Amino acid sequence: MPSNAGTTRLVIVESPAKAKTISGYLGPGYVVEASFGHVRDLPRNAADVPAKYKGEPWARLGVDVDNGFHALYVVSADRRQQISKLVKLAKEVDEIFLATDEDREGEAIAWHLVETLKPKVPVKRMVFHEITKPAIQAAVANPREIDRDLVDAQEARRILDRLYGYEVSPVLWKKVMPKLSAGRVQSVATRIVVERERQRMAFRTAEYWDILATLAVEKPGEGPRTFNATLVALNGDRIATGKDFEPTTGKVRAGAGVVHLDSGGARGLAARLDGRPFTVTRVEEKPYRRRPYAPFITSTLQQEAARKLRFSSQQTMRTAQRLYENGYITYMRTDSVNLSETAIAAARRQIVELYGERSVPPEPRRYTGKVKNAQEAHEAIRPAGDNFRTPGDVAREISGDEFKLYELIWRRTIASQMTDAVGSSVSVRIRAVSSAQEEADFGATGKTITDPGFLRAYVESSDDENAEAEDAERRLPTLVKDQPLTADELAAQGHHTQPPSRYTEASLVKALEELGIGRPSTYASIMQTIQDRGYVNKRGQAMIPTFLAFAVIGLMERHYPRLIDYDFTASMENELDEIAGGDHAAVDFLTSFYFGSANGTGDQAIAHAGGLKKLVTENLSEIDARSVNSIPLHTDEEGREVVVRVGRYGPYLQRALPGSTSTSTSGEGEGEEGGSPGDRAPIPEGLAPDELTPEKVHELFLGGGGERKLGDDPATGEPILLKSGRFGPYVASGERKSSLLRSQSPDDLTLDQALRLLSLPRLVGVAPDGVEVFANNGRYGPYVKRGDEFRSLDSEDKMFTVTLDEALALLAAPKTRQRRAAAPPLREMGADPVTEKPLVIKDGRFGPYVTDGEFNASLRRGQTPEELTLAEASEMLAEKRAKGPAPKKKATKKAAPAKKTTVAKKTTAAKKTTAAKKTPAKKAAPKKATSTPKE
Repeated sequence: MPSNAGTTRLVIVESPAKAKTISGYLGPGYVVEASFGHVRDLPRNAADVPAKYKGEPWARLGVDVDNGFHALYVVSADRRQQISKLVKLAKEVDEIFLATDEDREGEAIAWHLVETLKPKVPVKRMVFHEITKPAIQAAVANPREIDRDLVDAQEARRILDRLYGYEVSPVLWKKVMPKLSAGRVQSVATRIVVERERQRMAFRTAEYWDILATLAVEKPGEGPRTFNATLVALNGDRIATGKDFEPTTGKVRAGAGVVHLDSGGARGLAARLDGRPFTVTRVEEKPYRRRPYAPFITSTLQQEAARKLRFSSQQTMRTAQRLYENGYITYMRTDSVNLSETAIAAARRQIVELYGERSVPPEPRRYTGKVKNAQEAHEAIRPAGDNFRTPGDVAREISGDEFKLYELIWRRTIASQMTDAVGSSVSVRIRAVSSAQEEADFGATGKTITDPGFLRAYVESSDDENAEAEDAERRLPTLVKDQPLTADELAAQGHHTQPPSRYTEASLVKALEELGIGRPSTYASIMQTIQDRGYVNKRGQAMIPTFLAFAVIGLMERHYPRLIDYDFTASMENELDEIAGGDHAAVDFLTSFYFGSANGTGDQAIAHAGGLKKLVTENLSEIDARSVNSIPLHTDEEGREVVVRVGRYGPYLQRALPGSTSTSTSGEGEGEEGGSPGDRAPIPEGLAPDELTPEKVHELFLGGGGERKLGDDPATGEPILLKSGRFGPYVASGERKSSLLRSQSPDDLTLDQALRLLSLPRLVGVAPDGVEVFANNGRYGPYVKRGDEFRSLDSEDKMFTVTLDEALALLAAPKTRQRRAAAPPLREMGADPVTEKPLVIKDGRFGPYVTDGEFNASLRRGQTPEELTLAEASEMLAEKRAKGPAPKKKATKKAAPAKKTTVAKKTTAAKKTTAAKKTPAKKAAPKKATSTPKE
């Protein structure tokens, strides 16, 4: 697309990949350059604050709260080189187009670019929701001004998060643990996960039984001859199912009016029904119709990618970002389910081509979103362009995660414009009278799909792995009322109630969305933040809160409940939406929240409490650190209270009689060393809170970390125990102890292996000079020793088999420091598409990293060497190159050795005494806090 004759335009986007794609759609006269995301932000720490502001009382916040919440922005150190390049380019062009993303973040980046570059030429804003040639050309032809309402909303959110994080985080440092963080949304998300774990900890399972009957028709017509039916009622009373039990007691709910069958009752009833006639008492048939799902928005894409592809939220968004930047899909941060008219037409054309005319409804489908205050006029996430490319069309261009996600988006979009799935559903009741004249009612349901409609293209998954797929059919024989049936089999079935499922990233995003908390641009970062901060760990897909999260949320619930209230957090999102729409002023909202001005638009409960600042400072003295770091579990059989303590070195168990100081959850000055060592036990890493059952707690108190008897020592008769200690598992018998070898696992350790371990150190023999030679295992592996001489053995087995001659020969040889061979790379990725240098993933001291031989980039949390794509690796290294090489550390000079003094001690002492009399003692300067609050 040629620009005006003689005119040069600078187009600024966020990423190099986006720049590369767009530059291919613009002709000569256009220079496309990347800003590498946000170019400036609030200062991250005191070092970032410019010298002229360091003395200001608000400098630590980076926000002048007394002057209209004016924000202090600084250019990120890793962006300065790129900013210099953009400043130079801005002086060489006639016009600047800011082509950052269309949402609030993108609008804010555009504004910051103007404020930073201070261009002397006209600046225009170009927006688009897909990177295709027509869309880019249309954006250039129809620019607009920067939307200050969107910028104000983003800035208000940023300042709000800074105030929340910098005021509340120090409370956690003082009362829980240093370097912790609180966040407006992350703390609420953590609370949701903690509350679910509390439900699991309080859960008590219940057992209930029913009967599964395999019934047969005498003269089968259409459909199968046999089908299954479940006992649903006995003598008119419903049979108890899982929903009829109280989750905290395991008992039937009061007033449930159900029959609770146990094993004996179910088996006895099955025996009394054996050989009895069964009769159909009711048949109800209804039409079945299922409408298609709406096209993807950010949250539903993350949910389905997690269910179907096992992607994390971060992985989904990184992959979608690459698809967007390379022109395959529309913008991926949206809460709108709307499709443009051209997109609807493209979908309908493709449905006709692939599935036939009958699969297209007479009228196009249009969807209404359920998300409150859906942001901006974005489209749903769909394939880019006016003619959708099928997965087969793009298979040669993209692969791996990108292909999987593109196919998911394509199928969902196509399905959204297809016909309903239709069929019929049938519900049947069958009765039998037992030999004891008990009326037993059985129920069965069936579903038949006559036209799958949209299900040909897409079937949504469920968070419940046991849930039946929507395209599954359950066929029943053709049945009529009063039809006789025979029972081929009657099987009593036992069931147990299950605790509520833990959240996955997908279901947590769904919960946040339903509560109106967070926005499309924040979901993935929320999931990552609560894991990076140590509040949540993942086991497979399940999100498990740590005991640190229990302590933090407990403190917030007791002392700052409004700050983690769901409605309050959602109301703040609504306020920000109103600012984005131009309906409210950002300063009024921030004033009300921080200072408690009743005239503002912020939350009145916070306002009446005097605002965040007053709330945090006034309540600080009321918080008992020992209490908030104690999580009560239960009382053991001896009447001792068992609690989990959150200590500086991790969580541990403690128990004592009620009222004793070792478990008291109140009282200052107790410290985490309260109670005798016998009353404490470490909690193994990876143990989930709901797994701390009374039985498990008892096991952990045995030997401090649990113990298992392997057998008795045949020589001494003493028991040999496998224990868990501070430095890992070990075996013990009497006074003897020995750590397990690196090649051994405590799970499958045998008695014979334990006896071999306890034989260490093994006396190999006596050298000719009378010095004993031993074989043993040490910090650096197996070795032999003679006096002060050590030599390594090449295998652990050698400790038990090396002879005296072999040991002496090894000890006689000179010491050789063998240099370890460089470990092979974890994965070779191929050539970097930007630099063409070969990229490899290696295992480093701090975990895996990708390198091109010059720059290294550590894999982020959640990324694995197997899943990292070449495009992701290239982008990570591009960011490293933009920062420039790391500064080399200056060599420190060694201090000169102190000169020896020849002055008598008495003289020196006299001088000190004289100096002390002349110079008054100086007070020690208070230590400065080194931590910076995290948001």
